[in-house]
Amino acid sequence: MPVNDTAGLPGEAFFTPGTSSFTEFLAAHRPGLLPTAPALPDGVRAAPDRFPHGTTVLALTYGDGVLIAGDRRATMGNLIAQRDLEKVHPTDDHTAVAFAGTVGLAVDMVRLFQVELTHFEKIEGTPMSLPGKVTRLAAMIRQNLAQAMQGLAVVPLLAGYDLTAPERRGGRIFAFDAAGGLYEKHDFHAEGSGSPYARGALKKLYRPDLTRREAALAALQALYDAADDDSATGGPDLNRRIFPVVCVLTEDGFERLSETETEELSREMILRRAERPDGPHAAP
Repeated sequence: MPVNDTAGLPGEAFFTPGTSSFTEFLAAHRPGLLPTAPALPDGVRAAPDRFPHGTTVLALTYGDGVLIAGDRRATMGNLIAQRDLEKVHPTDDHTAVAFAGTVGLAVDMVRLFQVELTHFEKIEGTPMSLPGKVTRLAAMIRQNLAQAMQGLAVVPLLAGYDLTAPERRGGRIFAFDAAGGLYEKHDFHAEGSGSPYARGALKKLYRPDLTRREAALAALQALYDAADDDSATGGPDLNRRIFPVVCVLTEDGFERLSETETEELSREMILRRAERPDGPHAAP
C-alpha cells in the first residue's frame, strides 16, 4: 500500500478524499494485489487438473429468509484435492456468498468483497444496499474475465436478506456469469458441476412456505443427489464427520447451522435414503 518512505507512515493517498470502493482504491495504487491481476501469460490456458476447483453450491428461499449451502469437496481433475473445503462465507450481517470454480481465486475474491463492504460502510456511515452489493460483486467478477477465459473461472452465488423488502419476502438469490452478468433467481438456484442434479432435486422438494428445518433438509437432499451423479461433488462423510455447510440469512442476520444440527439432519436424510435410495417424491 502507499507508504511515506521517510516516516514509515501511510502515504498521501490514505488522506485524500476519493471513492468509497476499496477495490477501486487498490486498483489505483496497488493493482498487483487484486486477485483479478493476470495469473498467466497471454495465450496460456490453465490445465484443468492443476488447480483445485470447488463444485456444487445452492440457495433457496423459505418462510423466514434464504438458505445457502455447499458441499465440501474440491477436485483437481480426477483427484480429490480437499474434502472439507468451506465454500460458503458471510460477507456482512445480511449477505453470504458461496462459490464454485477455481478455489484460490474464489477465496481471495470473497475476502476482497468482504473488505469492500466494510470499507463502504466505514466511509459512507451506512451499510451498502443489497442491489449495491450485487452490482459491486458483478464488477469484481467482470475484472476477472481474462483469467476466466484462461480456464480460471470463479462462479459465485450470492444470497441476501433485503431489509427493505415486504414482510417475509426479504430472502433473495443472485447468480452471475463469467463476464459479470447478474441474474436474480427466484425460489432456488444452484451452481457448479453438480448443479443440474441439485436443481432437479429442488424442483420436486421446494415450497415457498418451508420451515428452516425443512429447507435445510431439502438442501441436503439436493446436495446428496448432486453427489450421487457428479463425482466432483462430495456427499456427507459419516466416518470423517464432514458434512455440507448450511447457512441461513433472516431479518436477524447471518447464522450458520451448527455441526451438531447439520450432522443430525444428514444422518436423518441418509436413514430415509436407505428406504428410498432415489430420494423423496414430490409433494402431491
